[in-house]
Amino acid sequence: MTYVKTLRCAAVSALLCGVGMGSAWAQNQSGIPSYMDVIVGAKVPDAAETAKQNVIALNNGMFQLYGDASKLVQASILSQHPVILGLFSGAGGRFILYRPGKPPLEAPQVPDVYQLLKSVGHSVMALGVVAGPHIGKQNDGSFQPSLLAYRVRLQAALDSLDKTSMPEEWRANNRELIAENIAFIDKVADGKVVSFADVQAFAANQKNRLKLNIRWAADTQVKHWMGVLADWKKELGDDWSKVYAASNTIYVARQNNVLYSVLAQFFSPEDINSRLILIETVSFTSTPQDMLESLTRIIADRTVGETFFGSRYLMDYELMGGDARDSIVAETKARGITTHLPPKVPFGSNQWPTLITPGPGPASLADLP
Repeated sequence: MTYVKTLRCAAVSALLCGVGMGSAWAQNQSGIPSYMDVIVGAKVPDAAETAKQNVIALNNGMFQLYGDASKLVQASILSQHPVILGLFSGAGGRFILYRPGKPPLEAPQVPDVYQLLKSVGHSVMALGVVAGPHIGKQNDGSFQPSLLAYRVRLQAALDSLDKTSMPEEWRANNRELIAENIAFIDKVADGKVVSFADVQAFAANQKNRLKLNIRWAADTQVKHWMGVLADWKKELGDDWSKVYAASNTIYVARQNNVLYSVLAQFFSPEDINSRLILIETVSFTSTPQDMLESLTRIIADRTVGETFFGSRYLMDYELMGGDARDSIVAETKARGITTHLPPKVPFGSNQWPTLITPGPGPASLADLP
């Protein structure tokens, strides 16, 4: 029995050894050492996945083609058309004029008083936001260090106000705004709790003063840019009919966008969305190059729409939007729910790119009590 068992063990050992030798032999034949197992053991895509990625690569590669062509198209546009960019900035905006064969011309900045009015106005509303999370919380001193540090800035601004370039009427209003800010900080910092009544009283005291600052800042900004654009239109003469203009906006500034609205005064209603473009972004600021690239894409895509579908402005819209609209109508009907869609508008609509449907309710700060 022992002998037989020994033979069996030997046979098993030989078999296992043979397997190992076979494996080693296979590795030697392929020339791949064992330490490469972690690499060569990776699972590769199957044929179906590879085929899918080969087709999807066409769309991904398109963007490189677009980018290469865009550089050529942009140069062509700028060699034939004047272009005006109106860019949002914290200083009241930035306007740049591109003229064929000439260097870009940047307009002078909005007078400094605009930034002064805006800075004081923002300081007021910021205090309401800062105090908000701490309303009603007993013995909550977590916000006091930053608020008291801001008080130092407010006092420095108040002490400097008489030396700023601001009419006396405006200076007096801003002096009261800053002084009320300081009084509010002192009140909430001394108490054990911030009450909603305190915040309400602060807002009520500041509201009318704030409205004045907003009105003066808007007037300063508009007068400045109207003057700049009037001068540029005169300089360009007949070439004004070839101008493309674009302004950028984030959602919150889309309605009654100041820079776009000022530009519109120097174009005809038929130019809206045609030569005068509002470009939406996800941030307040955009670079001039980003704006030029967006404008180039819009103009270039119009040639694509005309060439392929016989409609110049088709590509200004979501290309699948019309068919998707039909599918939405069919799906909502099948599911027994009400369809909510706006009326159809024609490609090339010159409607303002903001809300224009009239209705009840306040529509400006002046409409509010």
